[in-house]
Amino acid sequence: MNSQITTAPSSGVSFEKPTVEDGAAMWELVNNSTLDQNSAYKYIMMCEYFAETCVVAKQDDELVGFITAFIPPERQDVVFIWQVGVDSSQRGKGIASKMLNHLVERNACQNVRFVEATVTPSNQASQSLFRKLARDHETQCTVSEFFTENLFPSDDHEEELNFRVGPINK
Repeated sequence: MNSQITTAPSSGVSFEKPTVEDGAAMWELVNNSTLDQNSAYKYIMMCEYFAETCVVAKQDDELVGFITAFIPPERQDVVFIWQVGVDSSQRGKGIASKMLNHLVERNACQNVRFVEATVTPSNQASQSLFRKLARDHETQCTVSEFFTENLFPSDDHEEELNFRVGPINK
């Protein structure tokens, strides 16, 4: 499935590459959630320069979810998931999993063998998401220490564990 737009028939939700016009809606979704808030510029910039590795989920042309991700230049076999957001009205419908699977099936990810993300110990939803991706692809999910608490400038940020899923079976 290498098309730009995929629609999940039962939900009417489409999965596509973002445009810069989606950046503000991505920022709004994050602003109305418990996700780490980045600048609006970050979301617009991700849509412009990393659209091939980002996904937006839309229902009736309204953004209901997104993934921001990139392929690190020095590790072309990895897609790093920066952030996954799903509108509260859409949670529990499998949209995050569908976006991840849509992403790894794209042409831009044809050489990707691993999906990585950093996840805090308290973020059970994201931990479950990446473990489910490993089950879906009948592969491993390894978790290791990555960004320790002492790296962050304030005392209110948990450590970030590295979740590595792969090798991905396509």
